[in-house]
Amino acid sequence: MPPAIDDPHNARSRRTRDALLAATREILESDGFDALTMAEVAARAGVSRRAVYLHFRSRTDLVTALFGYVAGQEGLAESLAGVWEAADATEALRAWVRHLVRYHPRLTAMNHALDRVDPQDPDAARHRRTVATAQMDNCRRIAARLADEGRLASPWTADTAADMLWSLISTDLFDRIMVDRGWPEERVLEHLLAVYESTFVR
Repeated sequence: MPPAIDDPHNARSRRTRDALLAATREILESDGFDALTMAEVAARAGVSRRAVYLHFRSRTDLVTALFGYVAGQEGLAESLAGVWEAADATEALRAWVRHLVRYHPRLTAMNHALDRVDPQDPDAARHRRTVATAQMDNCRRIAARLADEGRLASPWTADTAADMLWSLISTDLFDRIMVDRGWPEERVLEHLLAVYESTFVR
C-alpha cells in the first residue's frame, strides 16, 4: 500500500480528505466511537477503503486529524480572534465567554460521543487530550493576562484561575441551561458574563 497523503495539494484530494473527516464526525456523533472503523468511514464517505488509507494510515491518524477539521468547520480561530485581539484583560475574558456561548453548543453531539466512549479506547483518549490541552492553553493565556494587568480578583492566582476557567468549559452546563431550562443564547451570555466578571475580575 502506498504511503498516506499527509498534505493533499490538489483540490480533488482535499475534497476526499474533507469527505472522510466529515464522515468520521458524522459516525462519531450518531453512533459513537465503537462504530468508527475505516470501512465504515469509506462507506459513509462513498469512497473505497483504499482511498481512506491513501489519506490516513490508521483510525488513529483519522481521529488525530479530526480536531483540526472540526475547528476549521466551526470557525474556532475566528471565534477566538476577539479574545486574543481584546484591548485589555477584562474585555478578553468577556470575549472568552462570548466564544464559549457561541462555539461550544455546536460541539454537543461530539462531546456526548466522547463521554460515552470506553475510557480504554486509545484514539478517543488521544482526541480528548488534544481538545483538553488546547482548551487549557487558552485558559492559561487568559488568566495570565488578568494577573499581568492586575485585574485578577482575590483569591485567584493565574494557575488556579486557569484551572477553574478550564473546568467551566462544560457541555453539561450548556445542556442544562439551554436544553433543560430552555434559556436562549442571549440570556445565557448575559448571565455567564456576570458570573465570570464577578468571580475573576477585580
